[in-house]
Amino acid sequence: MPETANRRLGIVAALEREVRPLVKNWRVNEKEHNGRRFRFFENGDVVLVCGGIGAAAARRATEAVIVGFGPKMVYSAGFAGALVPNLKVGDLIIPERVINAGDASSTVVDGGSGVLVSFGYVAGPEQKAKLRMSFGAQAVDMEAAAVARAAEARGVAFAVVKSISDEIDFEFPATDRFVDQEGRFSAGRFALFAALRPWLWPRVMRLAKNSNRASRALCAYLSNVSGNPAG
Repeated sequence: MPETANRRLGIVAALEREVRPLVKNWRVNEKEHNGRRFRFFENGDVVLVCGGIGAAAARRATEAVIVGFGPKMVYSAGFAGALVPNLKVGDLIIPERVINAGDASSTVVDGGSGVLVSFGYVAGPEQKAKLRMSFGAQAVDMEAAAVARAAEARGVAFAVVKSISDEIDFEFPATDRFVDQEGRFSAGRFALFAALRPWLWPRVMRLAKNSNRASRALCAYLSNVSGNPAG
């Protein structure tokens, strides 16, 4: 049984920077689940956890929030990359289907529109084109399919909202090497890497600007869903 009173809504994000405007004034509660420490943000009957980057981290975080807080619904929330030219930075996608690119399994989401595909790595323009052709998707992320599967396994309702942080033609600087096995991103190591490579500065600055815009749009939506104003 959950150790605390049941929550109406659980939200699983990858990184705190995606949801900082929403949770910066929420209560922080650190709890252990299966030998790992998780940092939960609580506000009323809503709880949010940043599990880390990738499917494995998202699955662990989803299980932790369900076991620890017993939410009636779990949201996968965070950033996504556009696979079609009409999606711009800060646009939201609330899909009707989430597809796991690894095994082509899918989850239908009530009330959504379009397709989100979850892929195991950061996708550049060439990979985005392949994913669009293979799955008919409009956007790509790394965690939603894992959150959906973990929620289904526990019999919990699932929903998803993603904010576009990179458009169809955006070429990411190399970031995979700065993500550890737990899904944690080393911002300090990446900053040092980028600082020594001036040719990366325009892309890094654009990425930061895009991320801020995507975060504001995401948090505005989550504020309405949760009933807890951002900021």
